[in-house]
Amino acid sequence: MIDYQKIKYWAFAPIEQTHSAKDTMLYALGLGLGADPVDERQLSFVYEKGLRAVPSMVCVLGSPGPWMKDAGINMIKLVHGEQSIVMHRELPSAATVMASNRVTHLIDKGATKGALLCVRRELTLKESGEPLATIDQKYFCRADGGFAEAGQPGDDAPPDLPAVPEREPDAVCDLATRPEMALIYRLSGDRNPLHADPTIAKSAGFPKPILHGLASYGVALHALLRTCCAYDPARLKSFALRFSAPMFPGETLRTEIWRSGSAVAFRARVLERDLIVLNSGCAECA
Repeated sequence: MIDYQKIKYWAFAPIEQTHSAKDTMLYALGLGLGADPVDERQLSFVYEKGLRAVPSMVCVLGSPGPWMKDAGINMIKLVHGEQSIVMHRELPSAATVMASNRVTHLIDKGATKGALLCVRRELTLKESGEPLATIDQKYFCRADGGFAEAGQPGDDAPPDLPAVPEREPDAVCDLATRPEMALIYRLSGDRNPLHADPTIAKSAGFPKPILHGLASYGVALHALLRTCCAYDPARLKSFALRFSAPMFPGETLRTEIWRSGSAVAFRARVLERDLIVLNSGCAECA
């Protein structure tokens, strides 16, 4: 059984990370930016002339590493449930950032239902101390419930992400992914062999390696950059969604978008299987 006090008050060390223009371009290529090499709007994310960073790159900066395994969480049953970012300023294409991580919520859903773990990361620019981004992650620890029933405390759950409207979307954006996308994306930090090794993918119940959840997250963000922000990353102020199913490299992601002023609701489905893989999306696009 997990230890609430141990996990809730886990002592994370401050993390310093430097990213270069090369890292920024590699991250964008891992999301499929530059698929049309003569599209100058996409070129600005993958070419050093006037280079800008995709906002979701903040998700791969300042990661605390495999701390959950050290904390006693069952990693085999761990599922990444939700991810959100709030951008306090545009991410520079090259910079040194400082990251502070902390557990904000640990919620017991019951011995048979597991637990919810929420982790927040604050990024600042090292040189100026200026706030850069706030990243929130929610994990479903499917084998770690029941600790409150055994007398340990538990937190109240944070609010759920809102459902998308029931009407037809105002816009639709289809973005194809390439078969080797996961092999490129993993070079930005997540080397989990589930996304590269066919044997390990099959042992986990998949016919082939799956795409990283944060890669599909970035593809959906690309759809909003294109559709709602005219490829200006400074206009995207926040971006959140729930992961509802895995997708495979090579599939096409259709992002369905509803707009109400600067507020945007969205979800995304894989066209080849007509399956919603990202849901309850919400964003602010200035």
